[in-house]
Order: sequence, then C-alpha cells, then structure tokens
Amino acid sequence: MTEDALPEPDRLPGAPHPREAKRVLGQDHAIADFLASARAGRLHHGWLLTGPRGTGKATLAWAMAKWLLSDGEPDSLATQPDAPVVRRIRALSEPRLQLVRKPVDEKTGRIKTEITVDEIRRLQSFFHMSAAEGGRRVAIIDAADEMNTAAANALLKQLEEPPHDATLILIAHQPGRLLPTIRSRCRELRLHPLDAANMAHILADLGINADAERLAALADGSVGEAVRLAAQDGLPLYQKIVALFADYPRIDRRGAAALADTAAGRPSADGDPFDLMVTLLDRFLTRAARTGLLGAPFPEAAANEGEVLTRISPDPQAARLWAAAQAQLSARARAGRAVNLDPSALVMDMLIGLANQPAR
Repeated sequence: MTEDALPEPDRLPGAPHPREAKRVLGQDHAIADFLASARAGRLHHGWLLTGPRGTGKATLAWAMAKWLLSDGEPDSLATQPDAPVVRRIRALSEPRLQLVRKPVDEKTGRIKTEITVDEIRRLQSFFHMSAAEGGRRVAIIDAADEMNTAAANALLKQLEEPPHDATLILIAHQPGRLLPTIRSRCRELRLHPLDAANMAHILADLGINADAERLAALADGSVGEAVRLAAQDGLPLYQKIVALFADYPRIDRRGAAALADTAAGRPSADGDPFDLMVTLLDRFLTRAARTGLLGAPFPEAAANEGEVLTRISPDPQAARLWAAAQAQLSARARAGRAVNLDPSALVMDMLIGLANQPAR
C-alpha cells in the first residue's frame, strides 16, 4: 500500500483533510487567545484544543502549525497558501512538523484503535533529531484522548521537560480521558459549536450545497456531523421522523415501517444507516426535551419541527419524559447491536416504544 493510499484516521469521509483548510471560522476567541500569548512572548509549549467533535479543532491546530512555522503576522492566523512551508505542511513533508495519530496496521491495512507508545517514541526521536537544525518545531497529536496508557505516560515526560523551541498541539474530543497531569501542563483553548452563518461558509468551502441553517441545527454546530448528515441525506430522513410524530400519540405504522427499512442498509464509506437512524432519533428526542424547557427550537431542523415539538413537549414535565425516552432509546440501541438484532426490526421496536411514550 502506497503512502497516498493509506487511510487517514483524522480525516472525515467525504471531506478534505484539515491541513488543506485555508481559514478557521467561528473560533475567534481561541485564535485571539493564542495570538495574544504569542505577541506577549508567553507562547506556551503545550496547547490543548478541546470542544465537541467537528467544531474545527484539527483545522485550528493545522492553522497554528502553519503560522508558527512560517512566522505569520502578529494579528492574524492567516498564512500564504502558496508559501513553500505551507505547501510542505499540506504535503506532510515539512521536516519541522510531526503528526501523531492512530497508526495503520501494516498487516491488515486497518487503522488501529489507539495511539500506541511507539508513535510517541517517534515523536521523541523527531525532537531529538531536529534539535540540531534549530528553529521552531511543532507536533500535532490528533487525538490525544486516543492514546493508550503507555503512550500517555511517554507524552507526559515530553511535557514535563519540553524541548527548546518546540510546540505540542494536542487535540482532545474528550479531555476528561487525559491524565490530569497532561492537562495541567497545557494551555487549553476550548472551541464552541458553530452558528449557522459560519457553518454555511465552511460547507460552501467543502463544496456541500445543502440547507446550512438546518444542518447546523441538526448537527449541533458540528461541521463534522454536518458533513456526515449531508453525505447520508440526513435532513430528509429527519423530516420524515418529524412528520411521523405530527399526530402523536397516534403514529402511522406504515410510515414507521418505511423508516425502519432505511436502517437496514449496509454500511458504506459514508456511514452506517442504522447509526444514522439512531443518531436522528436521539436528536429528535433531545430537541423535544429542550423544547419543554426552553421553548421551540430556532432555527428549525425540519419544516414544522417547532410546531410538532411544542405540541408533544409543552412543559418541563413533558421534557423529563422525553429525556427519559432518549436515555432508554440509547440503551436499547446498544443492547440490540450487542446481540446483532436486525436493524430494521430494532428501529421499528424503538419507534413503537416511542409511540407508547405517555404524552403527560
């Protein structure tokens, strides 16, 4: 298998790798904190980028690396896309940059489930070998919360005794899984879900021509989730779920069966139809619970969604019932998957269970 053909664990299916991004949108506060630290001469050796999946942590990490290695402007994280160092970074050929991610098993060609200690040892070798060349060096670890215990302990040693002129950028979707000592030795930049306007710009950059406002609502501001939903036609499927509950507590059994059948398809490069259906049902129940507490959602993720959710979840008491239903659905999905139940039958069972959910 050639280097170009190797799968990339830090790349979303159907989207370019974050190192190809030309700009970072919607995270101005994080960018400002980083640049202020650099201008003040207090550039920390370890940066921890946290926040929900798909909010641009990797995009920001690569933008920081480009800026650091190309001596970027003090008031902007932008860099010249045609600059030689930026081109080398995009090609993964910049000698002053090291990427650490889950490795590919050479025997099976599959991505391993965790970052191993061998990957961190390569990082140690990188800092040692590049020290003689001088200048700043950067390492990106994507994602740090995927390290096994041995790898985490090896990284901790690097953070405790950081190499001169080295910057380590850690990406973490679940920072609580990191060693507290790793977190304490890094400066944290927390990223937030994106609004519809920024989502629209990013999706346009990715060539995705979809309803950005509804995708942003359904994806909870996560570009990664929006890309997945767009690739799997998640918006029209969610519209069908909303329509199914238009006459709640009555439910169209034929419509439910048709929805359940969509979950029986085979997984593809774009995703798993069953996982998509469970995700969309989970989002519907979550948004129903929120409606009972906070009122109708805005923006809507489907036509007439606000009307339907307001009717089925008019108050906090109803919100509690839908929140409980969401927890039960998640447990049922995990249990059904564990024993390899038929996806269509499992989703039908979930829908019937929701139809029997007490309205008050």
